[in-house]
Amino acid sequence: MELFRIKKDIPFMRHALVLNAVSLITFLAAVFFLFSRGLNLSVEFTGGTVMEVAYEQPADLESVRKVVTQLGYADVPVQNFGTSRDVLMRLPVLQGQSSGQQSEAMMAALKAQNPAVSLRRTEFVGPQVGKELLADGLKALAFVIAGIMLYLAVRFEWKYAVSGIIANLHDIIIILGFFAFFQWEFSLAVLAAVLAVLGYSVNESVVIFDRIRETFRRQRKMDPVQVIDHAITSTISRTIITHGSTQIMVLSMLLFGGQTLHHFALALTIGILFGIYSSVFVAAAIAMWLGIKREDLVKTSGKKAGDPADPHSGAVV
Repeated sequence: MELFRIKKDIPFMRHALVLNAVSLITFLAAVFFLFSRGLNLSVEFTGGTVMEVAYEQPADLESVRKVVTQLGYADVPVQNFGTSRDVLMRLPVLQGQSSGQQSEAMMAALKAQNPAVSLRRTEFVGPQVGKELLADGLKALAFVIAGIMLYLAVRFEWKYAVSGIIANLHDIIIILGFFAFFQWEFSLAVLAAVLAVLGYSVNESVVIFDRIRETFRRQRKMDPVQVIDHAITSTISRTIITHGSTQIMVLSMLLFGGQTLHHFALALTIGILFGIYSSVFVAAAIAMWLGIKREDLVKTSGKKAGDPADPHSGAVV
């Protein structure tokens, strides 16, 4: 399916050097913010207290947030849970206070504001459990990266595997850089979004690599730069349809999903936008710098031209 057809190839690789320099600067900036500011890890990773309270009437979340802020908790997620009368809070660990003391102080402050509030449940996530979750999340990320690299190496060739994984890491580091710079909360939901972006980004790279292989087979007089430009141009319509429809869905979560889905949708939005960019100007460009050629993807059979047994005998020359 195509929205439109472009008859003349767009010279994407003409600007590859400049755009790769921009990508490198953005990547290094993201790495700098990751090391200098760090991620604002949620309660799942750092440990803390999860509280669920209930009101007789729909809860005013802004009033609840003011109470939470007055007790010294900054940027604590306060959200509806289940119904508009149920409120969920994740309180980080405070030095010198136990989980029980935290929940008691919070309930006293909430009751002073609204006596009708009641405690539904409270759970404590220890720092050790948080460290285990963080370690398991990093392991999952490493396994996904290794699996993607192995898949690309088997399906294509090592140059494509290297360029594809660099493009994926480019997307992931930039997402983490945004969260470090703005100090947005990094939760398990955001980690799930990062893993989803990995798969989504590599899918776009595979589509372009597959079209490059097809073009190498059919257009034997094109040089590698022309082949890459033709492959990207011929997949633009598909890219717009796929990413456009996905982004509409993600934007609906970002705008109407509330605080529960806000950072999840935000990570997906950043990942989708940079995924399009990296597949075209990072993965394809790096493959070009690594010196891809027709022989990497098309095995020579030694058959004479025009041989009816040759599946490529009708290729365009």
